[in-house]
Amino acid sequence: MSIQKDVATKSERGMLLLALSILVLLTVVAIVSRPLTPIDETRYISVAWEMWLRGDLLVPFKNGAPYSHKPPLMMWLYQAGWAVFGVNEWWPRLVHPLVSAGNLLLMIGLSKRLWPDRPDIGGPAALILVSSLLWTIFSTSAMFDVILAFFTLLGMYGTLVAADGERRRGMVWLGVAIGLGVLAKGPVILLHVLPVAVLAPWWKPGLRRAHWYGGIFLAVLLGAGIALLWAIPAGMSGGEEYRKAIFWGQTANRMVESFAHRRPMWWYVPLLPVIFFPWFIWPGLWRTLRRFIGQDIDRGGRFCLAWMLPVFVAFSLISGKQPHYLIPIFPAFALLAARSLVAEERIKGLWMPTLAALSIGVAFLVMAKGGLGPKVGDQKMFTEMWPGLLMITAVVLLYLFGRHTANPIPALALLGAGVSALGQLALARPLYPAYDVRPIAIAIHEAQASGHVVAHLGEYHNQYRSLAGIEVIASQSYLGGAVALLAAQPALSVLSTQESIDSRLD
Repeated sequence: MSIQKDVATKSERGMLLLALSILVLLTVVAIVSRPLTPIDETRYISVAWEMWLRGDLLVPFKNGAPYSHKPPLMMWLYQAGWAVFGVNEWWPRLVHPLVSAGNLLLMIGLSKRLWPDRPDIGGPAALILVSSLLWTIFSTSAMFDVILAFFTLLGMYGTLVAADGERRRGMVWLGVAIGLGVLAKGPVILLHVLPVAVLAPWWKPGLRRAHWYGGIFLAVLLGAGIALLWAIPAGMSGGEEYRKAIFWGQTANRMVESFAHRRPMWWYVPLLPVIFFPWFIWPGLWRTLRRFIGQDIDRGGRFCLAWMLPVFVAFSLISGKQPHYLIPIFPAFALLAARSLVAEERIKGLWMPTLAALSIGVAFLVMAKGGLGPKVGDQKMFTEMWPGLLMITAVVLLYLFGRHTANPIPALALLGAGVSALGQLALARPLYPAYDVRPIAIAIHEAQASGHVVAHLGEYHNQYRSLAGIEVIASQSYLGGAVALLAAQPALSVLSTQESIDSRLD
């Protein structure tokens, strides 16, 4: 038994090393192929940069006004790196891969708590997580969701520690995770961590319910206290409007936006094969999952289901939907999938993910060869043949490798990561200049240096400020307002996009 555990531990280390190597590769590909993308990435980094300029760690600012839409933890992470390395663009782009690596390590620790006698689960789970398509994109993007996933995992770890007998220590970890999760993306952290805690009597029978639920209540209070350590002084510093926004207005506004951008309940379902590619379309995984859940489910399996399913149902019922809202449940899927897969001596059925990846490579090749496909402006999206050729070659080689090994998980992980990386590289040539706002930021800077004041036609999301140190003084929502500004101040430049002009002329 000891020899088997040693072998499993070595295998786990090898898979973790492969997962981290995949993450490094995806990070390099993202930096090379994608600029900071407007409006979200450029806005959040500009908010952090404006906080840095003002020397204000409490209140985020966007173009001179308090910014209440997001809490400040991600901006603090950016500024921590700037304090060490100086202000730069590369540090914010490394924060999220580093947090993603933290997710992998924390998930392996969680797997050891869930299945202490199975050291062979954490490594496969790390590979499944790091190579799932949506995770490959958002673990290299300046967005909040991978950070939220980290604190969700921390909350899950604390819940397990508490359930295993160390109730005080576990509930402290849960409270810390809630508090920092609120500072990362707001109260949505409660939706991610509370269902599995509330359902603990199902996956951990024998708990003293009064003590257990009392502990959860105290953990929520601790989390609220941590969040209020920022929110109270920030509200006092940011003024009455900002104070109302962070305590009440943000939640109300998001509910309004949710109803204004409603999507049907089933909207997430057809996305699942895409966002969890290649794992969701692997027949071998579904065979093992059906057997595990139907016959052999254990405490860890119930824990993952209690984590994943209530959150998925809740987000399906909420009318406002975005794919990345599901990022914090990806570790639950990875753990559940890994647990079911390692129970099998040999897993077959690689044909479906292989065929899907091969079809993508052939489509890239055909569109590049024939000049087909969509355009970005006048530029065709697919102009290079080598990504398609390389993808086809890699898919064939990985299929041959995977079908002749007892454990095809590394091959499928490389396939999923390869499709993501080559897809980004294939689209880099047309999309990079289309989404790179640096030339516009430099032009604004030059206009301001020559004495011009710059106004923006349409809502301004602060997408230029951090890239060239510029400030757009006004945001005009209609064309007539911009014309009036020009008449009042001749040395004024009005910046617009064709979309903003078209929408205001309708």
